[in-house]
Amino acid sequence: MLEIEGHRGARGLLAENTLPSFERAIALGVDGLEFDIGLTRDGVPVVHHDRALDPDRTREAGGAWLASPGPLLRDLDMATLSGLDVGRARRGGPTARMFPHQEPCDGARIPTLAEVLALGRRPGAGAVRFSIEIKLSPLAPEETAGPEAFAEAVVAVLRAEDMIPRASVRAFDWRVLREFRQLAPELPVACLTAEQSWLDTVLRDREEPSPWMAGLDIRAHGGSVPRMVHRFGGPVWSPYHTELTAESFAEARGLGLRISVWTVNEVRDMQALARLGVDGIVTDYPDRAVEALAPWRQEAPQAR
Repeated sequence: MLEIEGHRGARGLLAENTLPSFERAIALGVDGLEFDIGLTRDGVPVVHHDRALDPDRTREAGGAWLASPGPLLRDLDMATLSGLDVGRARRGGPTARMFPHQEPCDGARIPTLAEVLALGRRPGAGAVRFSIEIKLSPLAPEETAGPEAFAEAVVAVLRAEDMIPRASVRAFDWRVLREFRQLAPELPVACLTAEQSWLDTVLRDREEPSPWMAGLDIRAHGGSVPRMVHRFGGPVWSPYHTELTAESFAEARGLGLRISVWTVNEVRDMQALARLGVDGIVTDYPDRAVEALAPWRQEAPQAR
């Protein structure tokens, strides 16, 4: 069955990574929520995309926009974060231009991982799943906690909330996925990859192995990303959607990998990927996806 995951909730409709955004995605009938995790100074896993606060989307308690550059999450405690408003984008800023129809939800705070997981127990949430992306980079180790600390904090919350059966973790930095497999082998992991001008984790032209791939060298795997994911132990490959070809899809399938693509916002692309046979689509517009992909979701539960 093709699964639809709301990217940062319903990012195209409401402010990303906020409880209202996740609630909207659930109400629209997604199969899962995809969101990002950082760690505060006091070790609380919080739902936030960037390693630092984004002045384009963050206001202080009095309503003033945060000055640039924003501070790192690892330098702030949860008490400080809880006083910030991330319910709208700054007028004329990059987020507002990218998502001109995004509804404001003033007063929305940066939620903890536990608060988002709690949405899964609400009436009407059904069996919604949680795809948790761990935000750290081997190129900026000083900006976040390390892989082991991330894995320990997230696994502790998942176990406390009894949500491991409904969760998976994903990351571009495969070092942290290795930590999760050691701590919670029952928790599925997904290997994110990108080969774009704005993010390249494969680094084919680098003489040494990419630092994102936990020591694996793509040259030792015939230049094949699916083969490298398989060698790492998958079981899910999650490439940027434009990078998936019929050939790489067939190769991944032949290796037994599941394939979840990100971030797919145009209906024509959603349907083309569904016809190809992907297992999951992450989108900023779950409203579009639920409607456009109905023929491929006939085995899905009835709308919640």
